[in-house]
Amino acid sequence: MLLTILGGCGAWPAAGEACSGHLVEHDGFRLLVDLGHATVPRLLERVGADQIDAVFVSHGHPDHCADLNALLRARTMRDDPPPPLPVYSLPGALDAVLALDRPGVLTDAYVLHEFTAGHGFDLGPFHAQTRALPHSVPNAGLRLTAGGRVLAYTSDSGPSPDRVELARGADLLLAEATYVNRVPEGTRPYLTSARQAGRQAREAEARRLVLTHLQPGTDTAAARAAAGAGYDGEIGVAASGLVLDLS
Repeated sequence: MLLTILGGCGAWPAAGEACSGHLVEHDGFRLLVDLGHATVPRLLERVGADQIDAVFVSHGHPDHCADLNALLRARTMRDDPPPPLPVYSLPGALDAVLALDRPGVLTDAYVLHEFTAGHGFDLGPFHAQTRALPHSVPNAGLRLTAGGRVLAYTSDSGPSPDRVELARGADLLLAEATYVNRVPEGTRPYLTSARQAGRQAREAEARRLVLTHLQPGTDTAAARAAAGAGYDGEIGVAASGLVLDLS
């Protein structure tokens, strides 16, 4: 299983970066997990829009799904459009982004599969297990299994025992860590710090931790150090172009 980070910024893309977006590959199958602001240009540096096999979107905030519109346009506004793209999301999560174009423009570009958080299903060679995690809108954490390897992705969520269970024994935990040490009081139920993510990785016995969704301007060394206070495994920080081989 190969993971390529297309972007790791929270809220908006910093200069030269992109918001949450991930390309996960196994046995020739290419799965996109989230497509936030500015992720499609990074994707197209690596593969063609017609080479994506499926998309999974964790929740409906634009820093996780805005570029779905660009991807669908890149697939359908051509002389030889590929078959409709399977897109998986929570009910209603993509209503806004799918309504950006006038009716009919993207109708043949995708097939929407809405799921309930807590359900599992297959995506090509991947088995996807989802879990509802606390956020300001409905949000699905994702656990992908393929080839004997496990990738866990929290998307955006407040601290919860379910984050630990999602990541239990994972080869790689891709964990939202918007803040370094302390989450502002008003958003504590909905977001997590790097320090908390480190503790959760330890509790889950995850083999590797990658912090993502950092606010633009965050000191990445400080975030890594905060996570390392509670976790002694390998720690990375998501940035456009980072490639991780889970094997």
